[in-house]
Amino acid sequence: MATAAVLGGPAAHWVESFQKAREEGSGSGTWRGRWRRRSVISFGSKNRTIGVAAKNQQITHANNTVSNFKRFHGRAFNDPFIQKEKENLSYDLVPLKNGGVGIKVMYMGEEHLFSVEQITAMLLTKLKETAENSLKKPVTDCVISVLGTAFDPFLGGKNFDEKLVEYFCAEFKTKYKLDAKSKIRALLRLYQECEKLKKLMSSNSTDLPLNIECFMNDKDVSGKMNRSQFEELCAELLQKIEVPLYSLMEQTHLKVEDVSAVEIVGGATRIPAVKERIAKFFGKDISTTLNADEAVARGCALQCAILSPAFKVREFSVTDAVPFPISLVWNHDSEDTEGVHEVFSRNHAAPFSKVLTFLRRGPFELEAFYSDPQGVPYPEAKIGRFVVQNVSAQKDGEKSRVKVKVRVNTHGIFTISTASMVEKVPTEENEMSSEADMECLNQRPPENTDADKNVQQDNSEAGTQPQVQTDAQQTSQSPPSPELTSEENKIPDADKANEKKVDQPPEAKKPKIKVVNVELPIEANLVWQLGKDLLNMYIETEGKMIMQDKLEKERNDAKNAVEEYVYEFRDKLCGPYEKFICEQDHQNFLRLLTETEDWLYEEGEDQAKQAYVDKLEELMKIGTPVKVRFQEAEERPKMFAELGQRLQHYAKIAADFRNKDEKYNHIDESEMKKVEKSVNEVMEWMNNVMNAQAKKSLDQDPVVRAQEIKIKIKELNNTCEPVVTQPKPKIESPKLERTPNGPNIDKKEEDLEDKNNFGAEPPHQNGECYPNEKNSVNMDLD
Repeated sequence: MATAAVLGGPAAHWVESFQKAREEGSGSGTWRGRWRRRSVISFGSKNRTIGVAAKNQQITHANNTVSNFKRFHGRAFNDPFIQKEKENLSYDLVPLKNGGVGIKVMYMGEEHLFSVEQITAMLLTKLKETAENSLKKPVTDCVISVLGTAFDPFLGGKNFDEKLVEYFCAEFKTKYKLDAKSKIRALLRLYQECEKLKKLMSSNSTDLPLNIECFMNDKDVSGKMNRSQFEELCAELLQKIEVPLYSLMEQTHLKVEDVSAVEIVGGATRIPAVKERIAKFFGKDISTTLNADEAVARGCALQCAILSPAFKVREFSVTDAVPFPISLVWNHDSEDTEGVHEVFSRNHAAPFSKVLTFLRRGPFELEAFYSDPQGVPYPEAKIGRFVVQNVSAQKDGEKSRVKVKVRVNTHGIFTISTASMVEKVPTEENEMSSEADMECLNQRPPENTDADKNVQQDNSEAGTQPQVQTDAQQTSQSPPSPELTSEENKIPDADKANEKKVDQPPEAKKPKIKVVNVELPIEANLVWQLGKDLLNMYIETEGKMIMQDKLEKERNDAKNAVEEYVYEFRDKLCGPYEKFICEQDHQNFLRLLTETEDWLYEEGEDQAKQAYVDKLEELMKIGTPVKVRFQEAEERPKMFAELGQRLQHYAKIAADFRNKDEKYNHIDESEMKKVEKSVNEVMEWMNNVMNAQAKKSLDQDPVVRAQEIKIKIKELNNTCEPVVTQPKPKIESPKLERTPNGPNIDKKEEDLEDKNNFGAEPPHQNGECYPNEKNSVNMDLD
């Protein structure tokens, strides 16, 4: 199974590229592609088309083809960015009930409304299917690449394209009196041509033409631009390049002199002006050794290999980081003031867990948000609200200690994973303190056992904030520390003090106190998170659409099979198949093929699957016999030649046997007669069928088929081969042997004597070797 894991930052709601899970050397092909090139989904009356095929329909079915939706994630419909983007889209954006962005399309003849999450799920489902078809194995996980650290979401290849589109829209309006923005198909064609022009200008500095035929109102348009004009047009974008670079150096605490090499990736980095700005900032030449389009996908593939148990890669670690600082805010028990604490700073290592301790008498609410809203590329800074429930005061009225575990997981998602209340319970005198300690440790939240370093931050309860204890837990590399930070570690010290007082006069008995951690439920309300009911509805809807796509694919496959059969047979009837069908049938079949072709493009354009299956069967009733005659005419002579060779082979062996050849004199005569009989019978059968076949014309069904001849060859071999390949019998040595100076002895006795005389001189046979002979042969015994 090809496995991996999902990685990303807090805003990991989109995919830039997807890798099929196997990296180089895996023996399997890899599929790599940029999101923008394949994130196109076209909705039709019968099914959906996703990927490259949908991109081809982007102009012909513009209103129902969805693309460039990545930036809509995590935004409300009334966001100014969404309202601006609406103007340049071929499809309709509408508000959802939760205030999010919805996409309206016509599907299956009805109007449907899909969320951006649903559209993204459709793309991921298609990519998963593509990967599984290539690997021939199930794919359970993927790696998602999300930009972090320092970047500008509005500085990319699409933004450079928009500058060109705006320029030529204005030019065409002045030159041809055509408003390209008034017709979405014309605007989409202009976007495609501007993207091509941008790529050409990266490698050419001369004037380059832009020509579009039948642009609008049957008018052809043309224009031109060179690299210098393009750079002047995009001067505002080029000035923004240095901003994320300065931010990057600031966050990494590096100077330009500390950077030894710079590698750039991404399609827009091919623009010469972009390269020059980056090189000027770092004061050194930049490297472009990696494939700019595939570098991110290759990195995802490598991460897949690292996470998968099926692959062994060179040992090295990758530490993810939290790109935006995250804080918690809460209200005090009896005060109107709020407490605020930054739990994860910018670029904090992830995954990571911390434990905060609060003093509370009842349930309380925590709200998580990004500490620096201006640094977040989305208008919504809130992450979610978390309500810790079932909190109560201690029996003596004191506040309870509530431990809350906050975590940024492997996927970069912030959450409050667990909460527990420290409860003091009196115990009987005869109860062993060690048992209480053990119970205390066993009832801890299981995730606390992997702590590797502990940091405490204590604030006075009398101040503006309650007591807060922070336990940092990083789930990687460092060994766990034996030190405990919870209150339970004080119990053994109390036990030791009690032991020292054993010899002192008895005092008034005090009840022992046992500390227990009680798990508390947490109610989470995350911003933009889908509710369970809504998520289940989306899953059900996607399942239905997948089934519909499958049925439509089967229908189209059946239709294509009829079309392919018509074209294939019509060509071959005027070629290799022409001799294998009579003239009358030839004319009738050609007419039927033409009628079927006309039906496909008229009445049969949109029929059920069974209609195409029936049409194909009707054609195959006539075409299959013709095809079989052709194939038999090709294979039959080969089989007859092979059978004739085997008959000659066995006939020659039989003749050699009759001529007393030494090679076969060990074979019984009755056995050889079986061979001769089988050869004669098969030879007679072959002569008969060959004569009968010779009387048949090519447009008639054959008398004998290649498969029947193959069976005859097998029968002949099964009868003759065991006889003619019999090995000659071996000549056995006599059982009694004479020793040089003694009587005849049995072989078994000799062998026994050899064993008893191990290490003595070897025995001699037939008087050829004697013990006293100088040239006697020395033999080594194994």
